[in-house]
Amino acid sequence: MDIWSPEQYAAFSDHRRRPFYELLARINTEDPKVVVDLGCGPGTMTAELARRWPDASVEGIDSSAAMITQARHLETGRLSFRLGDIVSWRPDTPPDVIVSSAALQWVPGHLDLLPRWVDALAPGGWLAFTVPGNFGAPSHQVLREMCTAVKWTKELSGAIRHDNVSEPGHYLDLLARHGCAADVWETTYQQVLSGHDAVLEWAKGTALRPVLAALPAEAEREEFLREYGKLLAEVYPEKPHGTVFPFRRIFVVARSARRVS
Repeated sequence: MDIWSPEQYAAFSDHRRRPFYELLARINTEDPKVVVDLGCGPGTMTAELARRWPDASVEGIDSSAAMITQARHLETGRLSFRLGDIVSWRPDTPPDVIVSSAALQWVPGHLDLLPRWVDALAPGGWLAFTVPGNFGAPSHQVLREMCTAVKWTKELSGAIRHDNVSEPGHYLDLLARHGCAADVWETTYQQVLSGHDAVLEWAKGTALRPVLAALPAEAEREEFLREYGKLLAEVYPEKPHGTVFPFRRIFVVARSARRVS
């Protein structure tokens, strides 16, 4: 079952795009020939890669058929998309740049994946990714508590994880030990979301997707959303200027030590 909704994910698109642009700004290469976006989602940011590097062949890969169907509307001669698992991905041609934005948190054990991606790069190539670092935030704490409550545990036990990402220093150490020059940082955005139940609507696009997929009946899903939305409103109250939703993100940009001969 495909749990993803391109339309729901596109809500609050300005907030979701900003980290991508800030990641992209730190990739210091002018003329890559092959660029790959792993976990490309609906493809809007992959298209930005094609605009950034107008001579590059750019491919987006995602495991969601719904996302790839949406993305293919953006295809051009240089920009393409295909359905695929980023864990088993192997390039036909070594890419000069690999980008992955807000995807690796869905991959258990992704620390083991990163050295393989570095090894797949062309000499001197770049790996850049960002992951959310907010799994200790109230939004996730409340969600975990609900999923493990007696009322919901039968359907939702194991639906979500809490050890999804590592800390910035772990990524830096791993990539440095693998011979990369790595730039790692974090940012906490004070996001101001508009609309009623704004944080709930945000979560519907990401964290809630596996939870809603695990609930078999529409009535159960609606009941869960009502309860979760009420709790979110208590910790993220709506104000006249909107709902402030702090969001921490971790950024990594690494260059392969293998140089062009």
